[in-house]
Amino acid sequence: MAPPLLTLQDTSLRFGATPLFADLELAIHENDRLSLVGRNGSGKSTLMKVIAGHVETDNGDRFVQPGTHICYLPQDPDLSPYATVHDYVVDGLPTSHAGEDYRAEIILQDIGLDPALPTATLSGGEGRRAALARALISEADILLLDEPTNHLDIATIEWLEERLKSYRGALVLISHDRAFLNNLTNATFWLDRGQVRRLNKGFSHFDDWSAQILEQESVETAKLDKLIAQETDWSHKGITARRKRNMGRMRRLWELRATRAELITPTGQAKLSTDSGDISGKKVIEAKSICKAFDKHVILKDFSTRILRGDRVGIIGPNGAGKSTLLKILTGDMAPDSGHVRIGTNLTPTYLDQARSLLKDDNTVWETLSDGSDHIMVRGQQRHIISYLKDFLFDPAMAKTNIGALSGGERNRLLLAKTLAQPTNFLILDEPTNDLDMDTLDLLQEMLADYDGTLLLVSHDRDFLDRIVTTTIVMEGDGRVTEYAGGYSDYLTQRDKGQAAQDDAPSLKVSGNTTKKSAPPAAQTPGTATTQPRKKLSYKHQRALDILPKEIDALEEKIQKGEAKLSEPDFYNRDPDGFARLNTLLETLRTEKDAKEEEWLEAEMLREEIEKGD
Repeated sequence: MAPPLLTLQDTSLRFGATPLFADLELAIHENDRLSLVGRNGSGKSTLMKVIAGHVETDNGDRFVQPGTHICYLPQDPDLSPYATVHDYVVDGLPTSHAGEDYRAEIILQDIGLDPALPTATLSGGEGRRAALARALISEADILLLDEPTNHLDIATIEWLEERLKSYRGALVLISHDRAFLNNLTNATFWLDRGQVRRLNKGFSHFDDWSAQILEQESVETAKLDKLIAQETDWSHKGITARRKRNMGRMRRLWELRATRAELITPTGQAKLSTDSGDISGKKVIEAKSICKAFDKHVILKDFSTRILRGDRVGIIGPNGAGKSTLLKILTGDMAPDSGHVRIGTNLTPTYLDQARSLLKDDNTVWETLSDGSDHIMVRGQQRHIISYLKDFLFDPAMAKTNIGALSGGERNRLLLAKTLAQPTNFLILDEPTNDLDMDTLDLLQEMLADYDGTLLLVSHDRDFLDRIVTTTIVMEGDGRVTEYAGGYSDYLTQRDKGQAAQDDAPSLKVSGNTTKKSAPPAAQTPGTATTQPRKKLSYKHQRALDILPKEIDALEEKIQKGEAKLSEPDFYNRDPDGFARLNTLLETLRTEKDAKEEEWLEAEMLREEIEKGD
């Protein structure tokens, strides 16, 4: 292997009395495609600045191979010293291409930016695209990108992915976008409690790898010191549990998507059911032939949809396509130019406020959630504030901390806690994933997986959409809006199949819609027929189907009793140690219940597969 382009050895850095990392070792090689991950506040951005040479460490050695060019894109690049986008991007050209301004013009055309735009008037998304253009033309040997997908739409993210896949230098990426990291990385740096661990696999393997390390570490430390084991368990158990997909929840999501698919025609027009409106509150939104334009810019052209109680609808499209406008029209905050929108009855809508206006720096975490009591009503159920804060990864000791002292990720988690506690049956989220760290994203996904109301979600996060929504509305530009069953990946599959069908199959006119003929079944090759032995469930799987439902019910009963005990007034004040022990027991019971549900689901899916085969 060729020597690394850059190494850090015995590197330490502290801010005041707080050590960020100590005795850190790190190496970057020329073919590395690295994700740099870690909990919010662990020091990822600071470490990237150390790699870039922008922050000096307290001790240790930083060695860069002579002639190695490093380019660093921070989360908030400063464009103010430059008058126009052209001036800013051209200044990023390497010395070997000085004066070749056409390179900047080409990449700006690719990324959809006018070189003459004044930097002072750029939106967040435009500033991010300009910064990416400057970074990409640098031809750096090591390209460091800190949250490069923030404020980008899906089309631009996918364009960036393609550029980075063919990038010749090494890449180091900090991002909360799981799909982005999955598609690009071949190795992972995990910054955890001042150490950097390296996994020589991409980010898609990180969750399983990190969970194994934490489980092994918890066992080893328990042998030495029970208190340390408890501390390690508290720090990581919540995150580890959230990273393991709950197959029961995914199964329910698949069922919801299948149901929703029955209501969507290929053209995106809702199939209106005659009896669904008879049940009070079942119909949340009905939009029929709505159109909207601003001057000559057409946002919506003859779009119809019906959203029913419990639907989870994602809205995607390029920046400027009108996603927020569609959201306002569907929720009654803006009138369409033509067509009509009917809003259902008994709705209590709640917006997730990304402006954080609900948070006051002088208030404590406790005061932000409390109305003076020790308890808070969470969607109709009484919860102790300490117990509720632990759901959002807060240490109980932080309850009296001022909001102004919280990190960005902690503020976002507290905002989620306050917003999601409000009684609501209609949740509206406009770009909720912007600027969220991965831990908070995992938490939000879990909260939404348990949410039993109706959800409207505007997002550019493909993985987030895949895990949450049952329906995807795609704003394709020029007023064209199409509705697909499922998440983002399902949309891509249906779009590609639809295009292939249009290209290959003759069409028939049916009730004014274009329908494709089904392809005839393939002829069987003579002599290839075989008799398959009848499959049957193993003893293990049959036993799981027989006994696990009762065990799951028993665990659920214990969990409900424990949660009722936690909700008793003054329990925390009377017996804080007992409160903590019961919380720990409930975590264990929930983990055991999840494991048994996954085991049962595996057996049930196998049984269904065998029955279909018969």
